Amino acid sequence: MKHSTNQQTRRGQGPARRIGRSLALVLPVVLVLSGTLAVTRVNWSGNPSDSVLTASDASVSDAKPGSVSRAPQDVLRDQLIAELTRKNPGVALTHLQQAVDERPSLARHCASIARALGRAAVRVYGPTHAQSYARPVCDTAFATGVAAAHN
Repeated sequence: MKHSTNQQTRRGQGPARRIGRSLALVLPVVLVLSGTLAVTRVNWSGNPSDSVLTASDASVSDAKPGSVSRAPQDVLRDQLIAELTRKNPGVALTHLQQAVDERPSLARHCASIARALGRAAVRVYGPTHAQSYARPVCDTAFATGVAAAHN
């Protein structure tokens, strides 16, 4: 008895085999391209363009041509104090932490900015209410500023 075999399958020319070979060639290319495109869309600078508090804010760029530019930490401190009076110290402390996370070079100025925020909070909200916003942003510098302004 003779067994019938499909000669086309034996030679490897069947439709499933052709599809498999095509996928084996095309799929790695598609994966590499899609991964490359995904990586190019990530903001690697760490400085989001929609950030409210950037040290290179428009207030610095609006300076007069002959004037001296201010340090980024001074600009940030003034922005946060203005925000503290408009909103509350909690929002300003959150934005201070975000600014330090985005620009690590500001970390060495974090405690002095937080102390300034604490002193400003006492002037605006009084010592008891200002102390209620204290939290561990830049250690306990905000609470230290509140205590220094209260004494």
